[in-house]
Parts: sequence; C-alpha cells; structure tokens
Amino acid sequence: MRAVVCRTFAPLDQLVIEERPSPELAPNQVRVAVTAAGVNFVDALIVQGLYQIKPPLPFTPGGESVGQIVEIGALVADRAVGQRVLVTSGAGAFATELVIGARNTLVLPDSLTDGQAATFMQSYGTAWFALVERARLQAGQWLLVLGAGGGVGLGAVDVGRALGLNVIAAASSADKRALAQSRGAVAVIDSSTEDVKARAKELSGGDGVDAVYDPIGGTVGEQCLRSLRDDGQFLVIGFASGDIPQLPANQVLLRNRRVTGVEWGGWVLKHPEENQRMVQQILAKIVAGELDPVEPTSYAFEDAATALADQQNRRVVGKAVLVVAPTDAG
Repeated sequence: MRAVVCRTFAPLDQLVIEERPSPELAPNQVRVAVTAAGVNFVDALIVQGLYQIKPPLPFTPGGESVGQIVEIGALVADRAVGQRVLVTSGAGAFATELVIGARNTLVLPDSLTDGQAATFMQSYGTAWFALVERARLQAGQWLLVLGAGGGVGLGAVDVGRALGLNVIAAASSADKRALAQSRGAVAVIDSSTEDVKARAKELSGGDGVDAVYDPIGGTVGEQCLRSLRDDGQFLVIGFASGDIPQLPANQVLLRNRRVTGVEWGGWVLKHPEENQRMVQQILAKIVAGELDPVEPTSYAFEDAATALADQQNRRVVGKAVLVVAPTDAG
C-alpha cells in the first residue's frame, strides 16, 4: 500500500508518499481498498502545524475516504466483501488501503459517486447539526451563509434550501456564487466588493436575517453579527480566515441576539448513536434527491500537496478529492 506522510509540521510540499506494508486485520475490522479521499481545508492546517490539534508525528492526513471492502475480520457480521463504503477515520485517509473498525464504515447508496461520497460528510454533517440540532431553524426563515463557495458553505446552502430556508450566499468569486445558486441560494452577495452586512439586511426585508452561518471568522464575521434581526443567531462554525472574530457583546445584548457554537466533531464523540441517526437522515434526503452534494474537483493521489494548497488558497470551487488509480490500490 501507499500513503501520504507528514514527517514534520512544515510547508505542504514537504509531504512524501511512502510504500508501507499492509496492516494486520483484527477480528472487528475490515480492509478497504481506497478509491477516493476527501481533501478538507483543515487538513492543510494540520499538516503545517497551524491547527489547535497536532497529531503525533509522523502521520497520514485526511479523515474521509471511500473504497471497497476487500476483507472482513472474523467477528464482523454486518459488512461484506465487495461493499462500497465511506470510511470516517479521523486521520490516515490519504492512503491506498485502510484497515479500520467496521463500525467506522457506512455502506453507500448508488446515488452518490465516489467523489461526492468522499467529500460530503464533514460539510453536510456540520450543516445539519448546525441548522437542525443547534439553531433549530424553521422553514421560511432567512439564513446568511459566509464563505458559501467552499465545501462547508455549500453544504449549508444545500441543507438550508432543503429545510425551506431563504438562503443568502456570500462568496468572493462569480464561479463560487453561481455554484451556491445552483444549490438553492435565493440571492448572492459578492463578499469581495459589497457590504455583506448591509446587503444581507436589504435582501431579507430590512430588519435582518434570522441566522448567520460563519465558517470564515475575521472581520466579516464581526460585521455580519449586525446583520441579525432581534433574537437572531450567529452560528460559529470555524475560522478559515485564521482570525477569530471579536464579537461585540453590546450588539448581542441590545437586540437579544444569540451566539451559538457548532462543534459537530466533538458532539459525535459524546453522542455516537444520535449521530448515526442524523447521518441516516442526511443520506435519506440525498437518495430522495432533496440534497445534492457537489461533484468535487479531482486530483491524482500523487498530487496531494497541490490539492491541499489549492484548498487553502481558495483556488477550489466547492470540494476537492484525491483519486486513487486502480493500479495504485493495494
């Protein structure tokens, strides 16, 4: 098998690809021949040591992959050789083979391509957890999504539309705004030239939006707190800009606004059964055609560093995926 390896926290071009022996298979595990691995913004930060979590070195990045089960352990009863599965590994996804607990795999419907399947979970899990479990938004309400051209933002646009929300998508390029509109945004804002706060209030009728979905942070997030109407919610998703927004407490107080933290990954560890039900709800809506994850930009397995750099530098519209050629597997 082959794996992308980070030996030291360093620039992305320091990643290497190594040949490794296939791991032993425990009784409760399955062996998966990987066909695609999702590339997320956070992966680039982790490799460079810029994220709050720093895994022990050396390590293989990536947390989401898709492949075919080629072997099952003696105690595995609910998986079979030949099944196509999503693997949520937390780390190690940038490899041509994975050995993992069967419960960390999810059998996939045929309606998802390998690329969609390898890139939807983080974005859609976060969006569903944020909008349904945390914010409890209702059909007809207004949602402003910042960074709507990236994978996390697009997931929120799609989930918001499926929930009957009026979604306003803010993104920095025409391609990204067009993609957000294709996923159901009722209006778009050019975040590179327009006043996002003022335009969002105007588009939502003048009083403000019901919720702001912010995976970006920084000054735009700070400003968009003021785009909320009375009792509106500011959903803290992440800080892709690298800057934590300094949210003015007086603006929260004066209009009874709420700031809501959204940390889906941590919640999953404490509520695995609830998360399983939530993921099944998401998959059911995908199968029914009510949700439509984007087809990602594909990179060869050998181009992992380029894929990570393009993601970090916002050159990717939507999502990115590493594709494992059949000759590389195993």
